[in-house]
Formats: sequence, structure tokens, C-alpha cells
Amino acid sequence: MEQTGTELRRGWTTGSCATAAAKAAWLILSGHEAPACVTITLPGGQRPAFAICRTGLHNGHPFAEVVKDAGDDPDITHGAIIRATVRRLPEGSGVQFCAGPGVGTVTRPGLPLARGEPAINPTPRAMIRTALTEASGGLLPDAEITLSIADGARLAERTLNSRLGIMGGLSVLGTTGIVVPFSCAAWIDSIHRGVDVARAEGLTHLAASTGNVSEKAVQKFYNLPDTALIEMGDFAGGFLKYLRRHPVPRLTIAGGIAKMTKLGQGRLDLHSKRGQADMAALAQLAATGGASASLTVSLATCPTVAEAFLLASAAEIPLGSFIAQSALRTVLETLMPAPCAVDVMVFDRAGRCVGQAGPTQPCRCS
Repeated sequence: MEQTGTELRRGWTTGSCATAAAKAAWLILSGHEAPACVTITLPGGQRPAFAICRTGLHNGHPFAEVVKDAGDDPDITHGAIIRATVRRLPEGSGVQFCAGPGVGTVTRPGLPLARGEPAINPTPRAMIRTALTEASGGLLPDAEITLSIADGARLAERTLNSRLGIMGGLSVLGTTGIVVPFSCAAWIDSIHRGVDVARAEGLTHLAASTGNVSEKAVQKFYNLPDTALIEMGDFAGGFLKYLRRHPVPRLTIAGGIAKMTKLGQGRLDLHSKRGQADMAALAQLAATGGASASLTVSLATCPTVAEAFLLASAAEIPLGSFIAQSALRTVLETLMPAPCAVDVMVFDRAGRCVGQAGPTQPCRCS
């Protein structure tokens, strides 16, 4: 994709690359010369062209490969080689999909694919069917499509796939076919799928965390299974709004002091690039809990939430509990009208609970 000025360059999803590879391989199987590039149709109607980096035969069946270009997005699959191998099937078989090396298999309920299916999402499947129909004069062919991703099993270790029950490799993703830089669409999608999997397994208590420390701490505190843990990161809004439409009986929100402070101040995107915590508001929160006038001034001028917390702790002001209470209000307001019992736990960097609010058993917060 072209880049204009300082605008970040968009890229292509694994689904788009797989579609281009599948179309090229099918053209070869249909008797055409190996194409240098192919054009596909995206869900939005766009018609991009993809370079085919390599073609050949595997066990007598043609394959084609595309190198994924994720644009300026920090996508772990940028530069990955997406391969499609095609095989003609008996008449009436339709298009069938298989997972080759580096593509995962679904092993848990709750995902948009049945257990045992290759982790090739519905939109990429539809794109591939469209591409093969285009390459076959308007008729949907009978074909087996095996998708592979070079080094996909190793790359999958850096994703949430195993927690979602996608084993053995990556998912072939994409709803638009286009990667928007820093949209973090894949992460948000994995949050939603995590909720779906937990609900399908009948779990009644989920814990969403902002980071690894808080996740481990809340899991230990409540003795929760891995599938009950939702790594929401900075995307509190994306998680809570989805949960509002797909509720569970009980929810715990767990996070560090700074991010929970921002959540308590009404922020639903907790990333530092979206803004820092309002220190004056934090100081007023401490003042309502008994902080002296001089301490309130000191807190308001602190450069970080962590430093403010230390000052408040030295003065025996339970700032962590106040932060938890304010975060709980934001969570409940965002979840309304979903019926859900909610508590919020605030942890320091050592994983110690320093604040808690909500209907739950108390922890020993320092």
C-alpha cells in the first residue's frame, strides 16, 4: 500500500495473503502459467494485487506463497511466508480447508469455528471461496485448500492462541483484509474470543488484567483456571463493552496502580499515549480520604502515580482502596445494564494487593 506524507502505511492480513496464494495455486492447477501476481477482492470491494514470491509442487499438488506485508503495524507475522496448497476434489465437495504446518487447530468451544477445524476464520474462508470462483469463470470449484505459515508454531507462542484453545500454530485472521497500523485489532479480537471461550466452557467468574503481574496475582488469589483470565491490557473499553453484550455472573478487574488510576478517572483506553493520569484529581481523591492539605498539594505535583502512592502510604492514607473504588464506579457504569457482580483489585509491581473494592472476600491489602 502507498504511503502519503507521514501517514502510517497500511498492510495486509494473513487472510488476504492466504487468499492471494490460494488463487495463484488454483490458477496453476487449472493449467495457467505460474502468475507473478494476482488480484483479489476484499470484503469492502477493494481489488489489491499481491506479488507471488514462490510457486511449486508439494506431493504433486501446486502451491503458491506470499510474503505478508503488515505495513507499519508491529505485527508479529510481518514478513511471514503464507503458503496455500490446492488439490482438486470430487464434484460436489465444495471448498474444504486444512491446516498445514504453522496454522493452528481449534480445540475448545466458543470460537466461530467448531473444535477440530483449522484456525482459518470465516472471513478469510469467504475471501478464498470468492477468489477461486473468480479464477474459475464464476463457478465455485471443488477444492481442498491447505494453508501453512512458515515458523507459525513458534510465532504462535507470542500470542494468546493457546489460552483460546488454538493449538499448533497461528490463526488466519482478518475481517476487512487490511491491517490498520496500531489499531491492535488482533489483540482486541483475542480479548473477545477469550470471553466467548470462557462462556462456552460455562465459567462464571472471569478476571481481566492490565498486565502479567496483576494477572498472576489475581489468578493465585481466586485460584482461577487459565481460561478465566482475560489479558485486556490497555483495552478496558474494548473488553467491558463486549462483556456488556456477553455478560458473565462475576468479574474481577485487576491492574497496576497507574492504570487503575486512569480507569478510575473514566479512561477506557489505558495506554500512556492516550494520556497520563490526572494528578490533581488523584490528590483530591486522597483528600476525601483524609489527606492533609499539605499532602494533597504534594500529591498533585508528583510526577508519577507511583510516587504519589508512596507518599500517601507513608501518611497511612489508603490511596489504593480509593483508586479501586473509583475504578469500580467506571467499570459498573460501562457495564450497565449487564447484571454482573464486580470487584476491582489494585496490585503493586511486586504483585501485592494494595487496594480492593467490590462484593468479594477481602484480601490483606498493605
